[in-house]
Amino acid sequence: MRSPGRLWRQLNDGPYVGTPCHSAYSSAVSLAVLDWRRRVAALYTEVRATDDPATAHTIWRHGRDRLFADHPASPLLAVDRAAFAGLRYAPYDPTLRFTVDVDTTGPAVHLEVPTGTDGIVTFRRVGQVQIPGFGNLDVWWLLGYGGGLFLPVKDPNPETYGGGRYLLDTAKGADLGGHLDPNGTATLLIDLNFAYNPSCAYDPAWACPLAPLGNTVDRTITAGELTL
Repeated sequence: MRSPGRLWRQLNDGPYVGTPCHSAYSSAVSLAVLDWRRRVAALYTEVRATDDPATAHTIWRHGRDRLFADHPASPLLAVDRAAFAGLRYAPYDPTLRFTVDVDTTGPAVHLEVPTGTDGIVTFRRVGQVQIPGFGNLDVWWLLGYGGGLFLPVKDPNPETYGGGRYLLDTAKGADLGGHLDPNGTATLLIDLNFAYNPSCAYDPAWACPLAPLGNTVDRTITAGELTL
């Protein structure tokens, strides 16, 4: 979860200064994170508007690479940014793209995530999706102002971040699309090739909710963003 209160380094990747509540500092960081989220939302809008999934994936990869390389809110540490030549991704696999129904019949479980200076961030399970060949994943809703759908996944692939990756995080603009029928049933487009590492995979100063047990699968996902 990208949070202005958790990005503690200066925008120029200088030393840590003051505290997140310093008004001038936190304002600059907040505006940088605002722009990051705006760009991510625009990137996913372009992805959804692109008919060919492989082409959409290439657009997404290049867009993320640009953000990581140049944006002041990039989670890359200074030492990593200096030598950054792009994120690592598995080749696009069209068999890992699914449109799935959201099963909302289960109980509404709550998940509380401690985030240091941001306190407790609470999610409510609003359903499950079944990913063919991988099993069920819990679908979470971020409680609080604005809200958003959150779908992480953790798998045993040794080339991915150990805390899991994100498939959807609509509060931050990461939304591949879906459909809501008039009767209330919903589908989500889930493409495992778009799994990406949370910011804390690159900088521990970020606060990131990790994949809980209901979002852990036994089968390796050979797709999406890999570790550097």
